[in-house]
Amino acid sequence: MDVARQAGVSPSTVSRILNGTAKVSEDKRLAVLAAIDKMKFAPNQMAQGLKKGRSMTIGIVVQDISSPFFDETLRGVDDGLKGTGYASVIVSGHWNAEEEADRIRLLLARKVDGIILLSGRMSDQTVLGFSSQRPIVSTGRALQTRNALGFKLDNESGAYMAVHHLIELGHRRIAFISGPANNIDAAERLAGYTRALNEAHIELDNDLIVEGNYHEASGMLAMNRLFDTHQQFTAVFAANDLSAYGARLALYRKGIRVPDDISLVGFDDLPGSSYTTPPLTTIRQPLYDIGRIATQALLRIINGEEARGEVPPLELIVRETTRRVR
Repeated sequence: MDVARQAGVSPSTVSRILNGTAKVSEDKRLAVLAAIDKMKFAPNQMAQGLKKGRSMTIGIVVQDISSPFFDETLRGVDDGLKGTGYASVIVSGHWNAEEEADRIRLLLARKVDGIILLSGRMSDQTVLGFSSQRPIVSTGRALQTRNALGFKLDNESGAYMAVHHLIELGHRRIAFISGPANNIDAAERLAGYTRALNEAHIELDNDLIVEGNYHEASGMLAMNRLFDTHQQFTAVFAANDLSAYGARLALYRKGIRVPDDISLVGFDDLPGSSYTTPPLTTIRQPLYDIGRIATQALLRIINGEEARGEVPPLELIVRETTRRVR
């Protein structure tokens, strides 16, 4: 070993110093540190991990690998892992609880040191059961145990902010393109939409609510259904940005101007929402921050530290797709 030779000590002494287990004289310790600095030596983190019984891999369960929503969160995860020696193994649960559980079992069989679960359909109890085998940090749920932590954003409040913004601009006929009925986030966003209308004493009209599935095509189809049933409205709140993109295309094809004729608000603030025509008013989810903070929290748990972490709140981002009713 070059470092050992340079410092004039045995390779085992260098190894023990790097692992923090050496009981050697101060002169030897300083000699090893000087040799490391002189030779620009970086210890093999994988080898050190194996000595500690770790695989130096993190399992990540996403729901839709093709979605820009998860892309932005994964970017935060990747930055959170930089310089740690850890690599990620990414699998997809496809919004199916059984498939999510199968993917977690696969990751456990590969001896990952911990798992990040990005949203999903599994019950909290199932997640907690898996956390007895490996630490888990999950988004979209509230968990706080020694081996599991959850980050849950206030979807109801975010939807309320979106609709309240439209009401402040004078809109009273506000259509809503919702998410899937069996999705918890979608139910919470519907609750926020309803609360904003109730507080403004605007009667809820179920004919203005059309269910989508969080994809662009469903946003376009939902908007077309509103037109086909001859609904009258001056604004649309879409439960996510992708649905808003589809709705915007349907409006364009009908020759309806945004925001001159109809105002439009999304939810997520995906990177592309700043570049739509016109740029989309939306509710910003701190997607990158969620990924980065979830990763840091998981690494703390793996290292035997307290499971903790806090993500920024949701925020209304006003751009150019909303305007006051004339």
